[in-house]
Amino acid sequence: MVQEFKYRGYNIDQLNAMSIEQFLQLLPSRQRRSLNRNISEEKRKLLAELRQEKEKSSDKPICTHTRDMIILPYFVGLTIRVHNGKEFIALEIEPQMVGHYLGEYIITNKKVVHGTPGIGASRSSLYVPLK
Repeated sequence: MVQEFKYRGYNIDQLNAMSIEQFLQLLPSRQRRSLNRNISEEKRKLLAELRQEKEKSSDKPICTHTRDMIILPYFVGLTIRVHNGKEFIALEIEPQMVGHYLGEYIITNKKVVHGTPGIGASRSSLYVPLK
């Protein structure tokens, strides 16, 4: 049996029905403070775009640089393309992501893969066969 997702005892439909002030009381203090104090112009624009996207339900994902936006209940089901420093990576919002930041799910660095030593790489590479 699949367990239904609940955030602090409320399912996703109940969270969507709440006002933003009621939902803020459920968030941890850092997220609550962030939403109360600094809704920047970029965040306002993103919220407006996401509301429009939810209403018209088109397939075009929204691109954003605001990695510090907190995922709200009405984001669930949307696809948001978040910038990782080099490119935009698509992120499908799931109910378990509510209350977290967008940037938590998009990795900004890659594993370092070093090449093989070649001519001029170091003194010791002079003795590596070139075949």
